[in-house]
Amino acid sequence: MKVLVTGTAGFIGSNVAIRLLERGDEVIGIDNLNDYYDVELKKARLARVSDNPRYTHSAADLADRAAIEAVFATHKPQRVINLAAQAGVRYAAKNPHVYVSSNVTGFLHILEGCRHHSVEHLVFASTSSVYGANLAMPFSEHQSAEHPLTLYAATKKANEQMAHAYAHLYGIPSTGLRFFTVYGPWGRPDMALFLFTKAIIAGEPIKVFNHGRHKRSFTYIDDIVEGVIRTLDEVPGKDPDWRGDQPDPATSGVAPYRLYNIGNERPVELLRYIQVLEQCLGREAKMEMLPLQAGDVPDTEADVSDLIAGVGYKPRVSVEEGVAAFVEWYRDFYRVNP
Repeated sequence: MKVLVTGTAGFIGSNVAIRLLERGDEVIGIDNLNDYYDVELKKARLARVSDNPRYTHSAADLADRAAIEAVFATHKPQRVINLAAQAGVRYAAKNPHVYVSSNVTGFLHILEGCRHHSVEHLVFASTSSVYGANLAMPFSEHQSAEHPLTLYAATKKANEQMAHAYAHLYGIPSTGLRFFTVYGPWGRPDMALFLFTKAIIAGEPIKVFNHGRHKRSFTYIDDIVEGVIRTLDEVPGKDPDWRGDQPDPATSGVAPYRLYNIGNERPVELLRYIQVLEQCLGREAKMEMLPLQAGDVPDTEADVSDLIAGVGYKPRVSVEEGVAAFVEWYRDFYRVNP
């Protein structure tokens, strides 16, 4: 089928595009190659798909209404995977308008494209950050997520609510995926694994927040991509058991709509994550122990039982395997000697 994927120069988007092309789909990619982080890395990711005859690229910005309308009108995708966004939790404190422009206004343009061109299914990226002040572990889609602690999380919560409204008003089947911490080859330079690897190789100290005691549902990129593709193929409907007097946030009785957590069920303590990285690099990290950052939560743990039941998703890659694969890629890409 013909699939529009936004953020195809990004970490997750580029890998999703590759997987779709490998199975024979046609992909229309959107990415404006902004300079939030290394543009050369983004270009290198894009180079992995740009030569495929079933890939078409648009350098449009999601916030550019006319450009997004033109992409939909020209290519008429059957399904859409929206992965483009202004990323980074703490960057929002300095550049709040960029987040609203990309993550809210940009998402509206995607919804409008789906509405006017009869898109069969919209899959969109949300985040585990929406759980915010909720401390009930493991995080479940059926729990409240009404207290985000960062603007980034708030924009993603807004996406969930906007998608539900459009699913109800215009019958656009929509599935939101709350991503937990994603890592692996071709990852983002602003993420911990990338920062830690670069610093350890250079013999520089790494900043370890919360003294390394918090846990994260670290999820390897291949497991994430598998979940995204399986979700794309499973179009949601209305939940016949949904009740308005006891509303379930994860489903809907008035719209073809679904929310899923996507992540690893086995959270890993940050200090263990660093230990695995030290073993893979063959070097010891110099650690600067710091308190928890503002906006961060102490722990994340994903309940993915619904995604397992709904699409057969099952994360398979251990942290030991995943970190080793990342280090191998990093050494090769940046030509770093062992």
